[in-house]
This record gives sequence, C-alpha cells and structure tokens, in this order.
Amino acid sequence: MATTKPSIPKGTRDFGPLEMGRRNYIFDTLKAIFTLHGYLPIETPAMENLSTLLGKYGEEGDKLLFKILNSGDFLGASGAVDESGNTKQAIHSGNFALKISEKGLRYDLTVPFARFVVQHRNELSFPFKRYQIQPVWRADRPQKGRYREFYQCDVDVIGSNSLLNEIELLQIIDKAFQMLGLAITIKINNRKVLAGMAEVIGHEDKFMAITIAIDKLEKAGVEKVAEELRLASLPEDAIAKLLPILDFQGTNAEKVTHMKSLMSSSPTGIKGLEELETIFNYQQELGQFTSLELDLSLARGLNYYTGAIFEVKAKDVSIGSICGGGRYDDLTGVFGLSGVSGVGVSFGADRIYDVLNELNLFPQASTSGPELMLANFGGAEESFAVKLSSKLRECGIKTEVYPEAVALKKQFTYADNKLIPYVCMAGTNEIANGLVNLKNMTTGEQTSYTPESLINFFRLNKPV
Repeated sequence: MATTKPSIPKGTRDFGPLEMGRRNYIFDTLKAIFTLHGYLPIETPAMENLSTLLGKYGEEGDKLLFKILNSGDFLGASGAVDESGNTKQAIHSGNFALKISEKGLRYDLTVPFARFVVQHRNELSFPFKRYQIQPVWRADRPQKGRYREFYQCDVDVIGSNSLLNEIELLQIIDKAFQMLGLAITIKINNRKVLAGMAEVIGHEDKFMAITIAIDKLEKAGVEKVAEELRLASLPEDAIAKLLPILDFQGTNAEKVTHMKSLMSSSPTGIKGLEELETIFNYQQELGQFTSLELDLSLARGLNYYTGAIFEVKAKDVSIGSICGGGRYDDLTGVFGLSGVSGVGVSFGADRIYDVLNELNLFPQASTSGPELMLANFGGAEESFAVKLSSKLRECGIKTEVYPEAVALKKQFTYADNKLIPYVCMAGTNEIANGLVNLKNMTTGEQTSYTPESLINFFRLNKPV
C-alpha cells in the first residue's frame, strides 16, 4: 500500500521549539504591556455561529470565511436514512443550504469580542478593557506575510467614547515596538473624515465602495483605485475631486488645516478632523508615538469602523501592516446592545515574528532552551549529575542531564544542536575535590567551579 507524504494545508505552518520560544517572547512582551495598562485576558471559541460572523467584514471579508460543515451525510442520496432514522434530504432540497453549515472559524477577534460583551454584559464592569491572544483563520491566497491561520494579539476597551482610549492604545503600540526593538511608522486617519470626503464630492451613498477602493491605494496604485471607483459607478468628475485629496502632502497639522478648508460643508468630516487634532495635541504634550503620521488614504475597509483608524508599518522590512485597528461605535448593536462604543488594535504576531527574524532581533534568551547540560559519565558520576541538576533547577537555572553515558563527543553534539550554551562535566576526580568543569560551547573555554559558585555564575550571567 502506497504511503502518503505528510503535509499541512497551504497557508499554515508548524512551529518547532526554536520558533515557539521566539513566538512566546512576542506574546509575553505584549501581555506585560497590556496588563501594565489594566487590560484583562479573555478567550473565545475557535468557531462561532455564522450568524455572528456574516455581514461584519464587508462582502470581500465574507468570502474569506472558513465555513464548517455540520455533522451528518447531507450529500447522501435522497431517501437514505441517517443515524437518527430521519430521511436524508436531496441536495436540491429547500432546507439543504440552511442545514449544511451553521458555523465558521473566526475571521478576527473583534467581532467575537463584541458577541462576548453582549452575552456577558451583566458580568462585566464598563468600560471593559480586555486583551486576547488566539489564532484566526481566513481563506486567503497564501503569500509572504499572509497566512490562512495566524495569531492576533488584540487589546480593546469598550463602553467609553473618550479619546483617551485612543491615546492609551497609541502608547501601547509605541511601547510594544520599542521593547521589541522595531522602528515603525504609525499611520492614522478617521472614518468620519472619509465620510466627509464622500459628502464633499457629492456621493455619500457610495461611502463603502469608496473606502473599499481607496484601501487598496498603497498596494494597487492610483489607476487601479480609479478603475474600482468607476466600477462602483462613481462619475469621472467625482473621481477627479477625490484622488488629489488622498495625495495631499504636508505635516499632520498642514493636512488637518487643508482638510478643514475642503470640508467646511461636512459636519461629519469636521468632527473627524477635530478628533484627530485632539490626538495630535496629546502626542505633542506627551512627547510619545512621534512616528504618528496622518494618512488620508488609510481606510481599513472593514464595515464596523466609525472613528479613528490605525495601521503600523515596520520601517526596515517590506511586509504590509504589522498592527492595526480603530474605533467602532455600535458593533455590539448587531447583537442587541446598542450605543456601546469601543476601540482596539490588533498586533499581527506572525508578521511581527517574520520582521524580527529577518532583522535578527530575537534575543538569545527567547529560544527558551536549557542554559546548561550536565554530561553523563555513568555510575556514581551520573548520580552526582542528577542531584546537582535538582539544585540548579531549584535556583531557576534551566538544566538537563544527558540521559545516557555515551561518548562525550556525542553529548557535545547534542548540546550544540539544541543551542545549549554550557556543558558541565564532573568525573571521579572533580567530585572528590568538590568541583565541576564548565565548558563554554561557543568559545570552547573550560573553567572549574564549586557547585555553589556554579549557581552564582548562572545567576550573574543569565542570557539576554
């Protein structure tokens, strides 16, 4: 019988110990910052009811949902009987489409969060600040930096309209990438400003089509955006008015002033510009998130955004956005709880990983492997090594003992393959003299220590 070569679906990845250590470094860094600002963890199921997911991400987003088939042979022939004794419906039955799939894998963490808030509103204190680190799935075409299964690290506050929440999220973004060692640009816009643009060119009825089109400006270019606007039945004179607005250059203050002059007839657009001004004023007062840049073409095409929107790009690697989010005023309304505003951002852990890896910015300690291996010489020496390993672990030193008394060269090779920086050796003579030999696997240097001084050495020389 022929064997099938094992494989995984395109757009998914396996992670070995090295990758997991580095991924956990990202997760732990973000968790520390989230909790420092008062955010609490939650988790939601991998799958949600399709009624929860559909219609929240726009037409294109809905196409990328992974739908889950219900259990049962719904594709069986008409007249056959299922396990419950019920007659199966033919594929052309009117009930078939309703029965075949009622659930889907979550597309993001924001919509499930809104569902969670409504379902558990009597248990929560508002404003409610949560963080959530879990995988999401999208039936997208796999390419560099774009996966079908990937982790999002979301941080949101819901139940407050205050722009202080946007300021705090910008502080979190700024601090997170400082700690990860990444140079970034934070792009910001406001959906109210985009709505104002639609009003100014006389086509507020085309708002969603306009935002979906201009969201592709950076990737596809001006001509492609113009083509999409034409397909959305936007006339040439309106396109001619819109594109120069998106291309206006200047400082953040100059862009706001310019847009105010254009949008004097749009209360919605002026409101969005005033919100942006408040954020820029705090930026100056705090002297933080100095890489903040007003990008009038930033649209973030998801349907639920209503106010400030953010996108973060790495300066030194071309990979697309590594973090993004924004204000959503009534996402909970679709689940029966109206008028509850929220704002949040999502860190793309997989893209952040790829950027840190390409720039070689992961610290040595992020491998999470042992700091020390004790060589095994068998007999009494093996017993000594086992006892010493217990003392080392009690002191928080990550230690392992090689399990067999084999050639020392083989044990060294094992340590090298696992990137273990030190190997400790204790033979009969060393044990009799109360000493051990410590070999630095990078330099080859060997030094003698007492067990106590060995512990002190590792306390003082934790890898970074």
